[in-house]
Amino acid sequence: MTRIERYLAHLDRLTGDREPQFLPIESTKSGMKGVTAITYPDLPESGLLTAFTYGLSLADHQDWRLGKPELCISVRSDDLSWARAAAFIAEQLRGDCPFCYGDTLGFGDRMSAESAMTAFLVFAPAVLDKADYLGIDVGEPLPVNVAGLYPIHQSERRFIQQKGLETFWQLDWDPYDVTRPAAV
Repeated sequence: MTRIERYLAHLDRLTGDREPQFLPIESTKSGMKGVTAITYPDLPESGLLTAFTYGLSLADHQDWRLGKPELCISVRSDDLSWARAAAFIAEQLRGDCPFCYGDTLGFGDRMSAESAMTAFLVFAPAVLDKADYLGIDVGEPLPVNVAGLYPIHQSERRFIQQKGLETFWQLDWDPYDVTRPAAV
């Protein structure tokens, strides 16, 4: 099996062989393929849109010693803009950003017409068990590790940068609600 076939087989196991929709983002990196959002409506439950990226892990980064990341976003929405935004940020920042837990990523604009959110937070994916997001064998020396991507407001991004991820995570906020007011 190829690298992508191994990754998709893993997603098939996680999703019960549900048929995804593929949303490609063209590459801006010379010699590198684009990034695709692999989207699943109503997963893991009705009303949630979950998407995984593929293509971020094709890049290299000096901090990637134990694995290469792909991203997972899960939001209470049916707007595919969220999946596209995840793939877009992965494509734009791959090779430059390590996508470590606690990283905040400015999108530069609203990611969807339904929300005022303009940034992402990287942390463990809330919709997956640890065994399902760490150490995915794609047939290469470094496995793929899936990181969660959470839409946040710009004020929350500043708060995380100043006070840290743990302090923010303990606030009263719903990580799936893209229409929620800012927690800070």
